[in-house]
Amino acid sequence: MTHKKLLSIKDLNISAFKSRQEHKIISNISYDLFENEIVAVVGESGSGKSVSSLALMGLLPKQILKITSGSITFENKELVQLSDKNFQKIRGNQISMIFQEPMSSLNPSMRCGNQIEEILKQHTNLSRLEIKDEIISLFEKVKLPNPKRIYKSYPHEISGGQKQRVMIAMAIACKPQILIADEPTTALDVTVQKEILMLLKEIQKETKMSVLFISHDLSLVSELADRVMVMYNGEIVEQGATSLIFNQPKHIYTRALINARPSTKTRLKQLPTISDFINGEINNDIISKEERTANHKKLYAKEPLLEVVDVEKVYLSNKGLFSKDTAFKAVDGVSFKVYPGETIGLVGESGCGKSTLGNAILQLDKATSGSIKYKGKDITNLKKSELRALRKDIQIIFQDPFASLNPRMTVGNAIIEPMKVHNIGNSFEERKEKVLDILTRVGLDTSSFYKYPHEFSGGQRQRVGIARTIALQPQLIVCDESVSALDISVQAQVLNLLNDLKAQFGFTYIFISHDLAVVKYMADQLLVMNKGKIEEIGDADKIYASPEREYTKKLIHAIPKGL
Repeated sequence: MTHKKLLSIKDLNISAFKSRQEHKIISNISYDLFENEIVAVVGESGSGKSVSSLALMGLLPKQILKITSGSITFENKELVQLSDKNFQKIRGNQISMIFQEPMSSLNPSMRCGNQIEEILKQHTNLSRLEIKDEIISLFEKVKLPNPKRIYKSYPHEISGGQKQRVMIAMAIACKPQILIADEPTTALDVTVQKEILMLLKEIQKETKMSVLFISHDLSLVSELADRVMVMYNGEIVEQGATSLIFNQPKHIYTRALINARPSTKTRLKQLPTISDFINGEINNDIISKEERTANHKKLYAKEPLLEVVDVEKVYLSNKGLFSKDTAFKAVDGVSFKVYPGETIGLVGESGCGKSTLGNAILQLDKATSGSIKYKGKDITNLKKSELRALRKDIQIIFQDPFASLNPRMTVGNAIIEPMKVHNIGNSFEERKEKVLDILTRVGLDTSSFYKYPHEFSGGQRQRVGIARTIALQPQLIVCDESVSALDISVQAQVLNLLNDLKAQFGFTYIFISHDLAVVKYMADQLLVMNKGKIEEIGDADKIYASPEREYTKKLIHAIPKGL
């Protein structure tokens, strides 16, 4: 059965213009989108997938980006030269879009219901009462709990997964023929991600709309798409049926993308990166069970570096002037040990208390009760001078390296500053020499010393964050979601780097993440958290192979498996 062609892109070229210089970013891409199908566009940051989708919506920033040639036809109507006024009739109505970051796409000063009301007012002739009923029924359709409450809520009052559902409700409000979903699950937990994917699939089945799903995660799209297009450097390097792309990938880049994600079955010594594939330098050495057992025997024969004993963190929320404060236990009676040279994986959904626990260990947010011992000494009530000394020993690598770097400070100075505070090195020259050595160790050019954070890509900024952390020669490093925002192949590079540095410097890691495939690859022990408590603790491989608790089973089941 052949479906009607809805959208046709032919030889599309898009260029960026900077100080009168033209730089081509999309080269001769051509594809069709048919009625009632889900097509995935896959590629890393900078491959051109988001730019090409913004062109379909007429949303390219006019001063910077321009379609230089080619055509985009939607229902036999040419969109390339379409006026802004005519585009407004299509945008949000016939072609709709869900953006990557719901918090920045929703207006923080407007109630969720009113944001959808605006669209329905513009594109339909419904009365005010009919609009409200329609919004409530949309919220029910996207499976939002208590739709009437969410109708009146502001975005900051609902969770990340709920915000994304509001965005989906907004995108499907006018029953579009095409829905463009741009990385709609990147920042979400695996379980919420699975729910959102299932929801999109369900809505697509019911409404028969076509979906263009943009992602950097190939195994994720395998569960959703009918067809896949792979983009690399502004070109479509391969396209075809999902099963064909997965089982018989022709292009080396596609093969690299499929293999860069950590496997949950074998543990490679080095994860293959895109450049390893392209240069034919793949190392297939695996860490055998025997090697792992022997390593663990050595690890756990030592005295623990850190002991967390019955730690609780309680927050009080004030409901109003005359009502009592209510207590919320973010961390509830948590106990575990971390040994020198170990990587302990801390997993769980958003709100389970894993970052709060990390902050308590770092003494950034003090525990309400319980004790945290570092090298046998309780660190929960240290004097200021003792706390400063501890800061050097226990460091953190943040999730968002850009937010944790001063935009007005060169990378060299950003790394030297904490070294000065902790008296590492005796002079600027000595510190600079150390920093240049560290920059090369983390895979950055020595010229990076003089650059500013905005001059780096996301993966490079994460390397800068790692360089700043290791410059203090810490013993324990808390990695808080430090690879979750990175492309699959950049993630592979950073994970390899963290393991290399661990081998060189004998670091101990507490690795916090919601991505179980990554945690299993990195961790010796796995600690699963749920609602502030430890749900399950034990050897990472054993928990993966036979999880005891339903919650852990649910987390493992939600990992995208690929085909």
